[in-house]
Amino acid sequence: MTTQTDLPTQQGSGWGPAATAPEAPVAAPAPESGEPQRPLARRLWRGRPEDPRWARPAFWGLLLATAALYFFNLSASGYANSFYSAAVQAGTKSWKAMFFGSLDAGNAITVDKPSAFLWPMEIAARIFGLNAWTILGPEVLMGVGTVAVVYASVRRRFSPGAGLIAGAVLALTPVAALMFRFNNPDAMLALLMALACYFVVRAIEDGKTKWLVWAGVAIGFAFLAKTLQAFLVLPSLAIVYAVCAPVSLKKRFGQLAAATGALIVSGGWWVAIVELWPASSRPYIGGSQNNSFLELTFGYNGLGRLNGEETGSVGGGGGAGGAGQWGETGWDRMFNSEIGGQISWLLPAALILLVAGLVATRRLKRTSVTRGSFLVWGGSLLITLVVFSYMAGIFHQYYTIALAPYIAAVVGMGAGILWEKRAEMWASLTLAASVVAASAWGYVLLNRTPDYLPWLKWLVLIGGLTAALGLIFVARLGRQLALGAAALGIVAALAGPTAYTLSTVSSAHTGSIPTAGPAGASMMGGGPGGGGRGGFGGPGGQTRNGNGTTQGQGRQGQGFPGGGTGGTGGFGGGMPGQNGNTQGNGTTQNQQGGMPGSAMGDGGGMGGGGGVGGLLNGATVSAEAKKLVKADADDYTWAAAAIGAQNAASYQLATDESVMAIGGFNGTDPSPTLAQFKEYVADGKIHYFISGGSGGGMGGGSSGTSSQITSWVEANFKKVTVGSATFYDLTQKASG
Repeated sequence: MTTQTDLPTQQGSGWGPAATAPEAPVAAPAPESGEPQRPLARRLWRGRPEDPRWARPAFWGLLLATAALYFFNLSASGYANSFYSAAVQAGTKSWKAMFFGSLDAGNAITVDKPSAFLWPMEIAARIFGLNAWTILGPEVLMGVGTVAVVYASVRRRFSPGAGLIAGAVLALTPVAALMFRFNNPDAMLALLMALACYFVVRAIEDGKTKWLVWAGVAIGFAFLAKTLQAFLVLPSLAIVYAVCAPVSLKKRFGQLAAATGALIVSGGWWVAIVELWPASSRPYIGGSQNNSFLELTFGYNGLGRLNGEETGSVGGGGGAGGAGQWGETGWDRMFNSEIGGQISWLLPAALILLVAGLVATRRLKRTSVTRGSFLVWGGSLLITLVVFSYMAGIFHQYYTIALAPYIAAVVGMGAGILWEKRAEMWASLTLAASVVAASAWGYVLLNRTPDYLPWLKWLVLIGGLTAALGLIFVARLGRQLALGAAALGIVAALAGPTAYTLSTVSSAHTGSIPTAGPAGASMMGGGPGGGGRGGFGGPGGQTRNGNGTTQGQGRQGQGFPGGGTGGTGGFGGGMPGQNGNTQGNGTTQNQQGGMPGSAMGDGGGMGGGGGVGGLLNGATVSAEAKKLVKADADDYTWAAAAIGAQNAASYQLATDESVMAIGGFNGTDPSPTLAQFKEYVADGKIHYFISGGSGGGMGGGSSGTSSQITSWVEANFKKVTVGSATFYDLTQKASG
């Protein structure tokens, strides 16, 4: 079989561009007439005939190692983000709740995202029961799948060695190890966006419409996982295909139109049903202020994330000088102390290798798939990087998992192409520069946690510099020394993120804002209420400050919008007029700051009105409180109601009964209205009201519904105290 190659290659190395890198799809030759085809099992193990014998076993080894790493200690995180776990629980009890993404089986309100990302977890929980493994196991499988997709895309155009490097980089990225073991929407988003890039590269190979249509389908379903974030890479992918596809210009635009149609159908069918469904018979759309998914999409989850004007949010965006409630914006945002340790380990090297890849392919024809691969993955990296760096609205460290597949693919492709061209001085120098960048930046990141493996930063730096020196003269070295220098460079580049990844998988992660790495690895600057650095919780609900300890120093009296002063919590203390002392996940006492890991505090069922503990983390439910809520629960649509989704979710998961989340996630959604709540009570649909919780009309809520309901309940119904928790029995009027 004769083929046409993009680049000259050295046969049999397995580490540079593939020995046969045709413009047409890469495929094994068809068997001769009468020649039996190899058994499927052998083909799966052996791979392509032109592959080195080690290539396919190494690929399966990569996937097995990734699965073992991500499944390790998985149950330690329990329900992880109880907000979404409660929705999974509801989906196992009600098909309607499963379709809409309701937080409770009574279908009072949905989560603040589309429901597609919940479906794999809900299906697993329906089959095997609700537990940590059925909730987080599907996320792990998505992580393994993403590694496989990145490997396949890089290997297809370059080599097995380049694919293995890309897969390893992705698997060992700390934020990837965090989010592929967590039940937020980001795992599904990362998998589908990687698939979209893979399909576009396939479309550039042969110009077939089906690959571009599949890319549109992937992005459409990614929209149903995390709305408009899925569309960030659309301009890049569309432009690359329009320029590089090996078909006529007219056909290219027709194919892009078909892909757009596929995107609209795959992402729009659910939206159309939700918008056309009578509002009176479906749950309220959580996160919206007008019970509209479109308003949620283009407001709170859309443009509001860019300009910081999220209606119903508890915090603002960028302030003077780029500093705001969600950290500083600017070109260096991905490298700062808040985010750097999550994602940026190989980002400098990736940018160097991206430029090198484009230089190496600059003279190839327009339809070069090698250059197209760099443009697809590199363009997706750059556009996502720019948006993340400057978005002024809500931004959490774990969002950066979206960058991980792009960084991994670019590193694998760049390393592969430079290794193959290593005889040219510019290529060997650039390869050495990328290793120096990775090891030097790894030293800086490791130095930010000086108490964590203090010796490792020196090994990374010295090893990287030694490898770079060898790579400069790699063309003059023998095969063994050359491979040794390359291996040392890979080890030096990956040692830092590997250490952070191992720390991540060995720790429990709960709440709404998990972070990867050891204590002190991520110090978010000021959440809602104006806490100091270190105010966001880390693994296991603990908090961190710059010294890597478990106490975060906050600012006195910086409560949530809405008035009043709290305690001395690093996340702004408590809610107005409440005590800011809280109990962290039932284990860590945060009396001087940091983010409360749970919400049990003085004088209320949700501890000081929930504070941020009630907003970002759930409540600790005592056995007595659990018994109270479960009593006669079958007689009610909702066994209880609570302000804020995390607090409601905690009681729902503890009791396995439906609990209404008044005000949705932030407690600021106008659902239910006071009139609706009164009607539910009059009809005997709610048994208890749980005192406290986040919300209460704070921070931009359009109606103050939570405060109105709280005041009405406290004035009219009997108060029941169980330990430190306070309830109101909505079936018994208050005496007097």
